[in-house]
Amino acid sequence: MEFKLPEKSVLVTGASGFLGQALVQQLIVDGFAVTAVSRSQAPTRAPGWICLAHYEDAHTLLQGHACVVHLAARVHVMRDTSADPLTEFRAANVDITLTLARQAAAAGVQRFVFISSVKVNGEGTQPNGAFTETDSPHPQDAYGQSKDEAEQGLRQIAAETGLDVVIIRPPLVYGSGVRANFATLMRAVQRGWPLPLGGITHNRRSLVGLDNLVDLIITCIAHPAAANQIFLASDGHDLSTADLVRGLARAAGVPARLMPVPVWMLRAAAALLGKNAAAQRLCGSLQVDISKARDILGWVPPVSVDEGLRRAFAKMENHEKTI
Repeated sequence: MEFKLPEKSVLVTGASGFLGQALVQQLIVDGFAVTAVSRSQAPTRAPGWICLAHYEDAHTLLQGHACVVHLAARVHVMRDTSADPLTEFRAANVDITLTLARQAAAAGVQRFVFISSVKVNGEGTQPNGAFTETDSPHPQDAYGQSKDEAEQGLRQIAAETGLDVVIIRPPLVYGSGVRANFATLMRAVQRGWPLPLGGITHNRRSLVGLDNLVDLIITCIAHPAAANQIFLASDGHDLSTADLVRGLARAAGVPARLMPVPVWMLRAAAALLGKNAAAQRLCGSLQVDISKARDILGWVPPVSVDEGLRRAFAKMENHEKTI
């Protein structure tokens, strides 16, 4: 589909991150003029990379851009040791976001694409249920609350200024460079460690591959129908935890070593160890419905789950060989 932008010029914040690097690379391939902004040093010496300590100072940079994609955020962490996490999340994810959006509107930017989180919807779904964009927000932690508050503020700015705001809520994103628990699981599978997850077959989890999320963001940058909409993102194929491990094993070219420990036993052990939240992520369901993106944007995830996992492993192996 051909999109029409007066200027194919995009400013991306958080450009040195996991998602940011992949998005900037694909935008350049697609012929966009990109200004890549990050608080840390650019990962390459490519033109267009700018290190900006304070996004509040971005007004001059915003001039002449048709779209801003705002990725920069204080991300969700499993063990937050901050004395006041909500205040810190609000400062990074609400205050900076809304300041940047107001500056963008004043600079004549047409569209502001905000990467939010499925945590705005909540932490889990009922079996055979799925979150939709029309569900009432139900964030259950400081990170999700900050993203919800940012969304609310952006909608208000859009109403006041005419800035087109597009909100994308992804679930867990996997791909080359993924960190935290997903990277740990990938390495465990690759190394052939026996995992007590073979009994978790009845839950369903929505994930989104890095390439699929990048594709959806680029679609939302200029598609006319994306204006002032919220979209959930996923690969369009949900997996049980056991199926995910099998998929990782296929992608790594190793046997899946799964022990069929009953779910009740895993939950009981987690409760004794104070790990109920971790057990919920492994044993519970979290599904999203992407039919809105399909219907309004004509968007179909271009990369299958199996291919996305294969790409993640291939790139991880290539990276490790160069270390």
